[in-house]
Amino acid sequence: MPRKTLKERKKTNTDTDDNVNRIRNVTDNLVGTEDADDLMLEIISALTESEKVPKTGKYYVFVYNPKTPNIQYDQNPLVAVTDVFSWGFRGINFHWGEVRQYTWDEIAGGIYEVYPAELKDLQTIPFGKFRLNS
Repeated sequence: MPRKTLKERKKTNTDTDDNVNRIRNVTDNLVGTEDADDLMLEIISALTESEKVPKTGKYYVFVYNPKTPNIQYDQNPLVAVTDVFSWGFRGINFHWGEVRQYTWDEIAGGIYEVYPAELKDLQTIPFGKFRLNS
């Protein structure tokens, strides 16, 4: 099998390729006055809903409404899943910078997988929504 030329090797997809990065269109159209909920709607409309159970080692966004009273939470988390259990899952929330737990029944709607190439773009979008459950 012949080797690829340098020009052919440079034609591989990168983190900035629009055809790989589904979030790029969202970041390109930001005005700066959007609220977190509107941004979350834009993000999930650019993504495809995943299976109901996330996979360890993958990244996801979803809408979350906890049942625990008086808990501070992120309603629109961006999470790197670390563990999956019968009750839900645990993962690193990029908005908090720490591990959080999420139960199945409190996920409103679906979960949406985010590709590693899209993380940088998502981290520039202020879609985290911090609330206190009362």
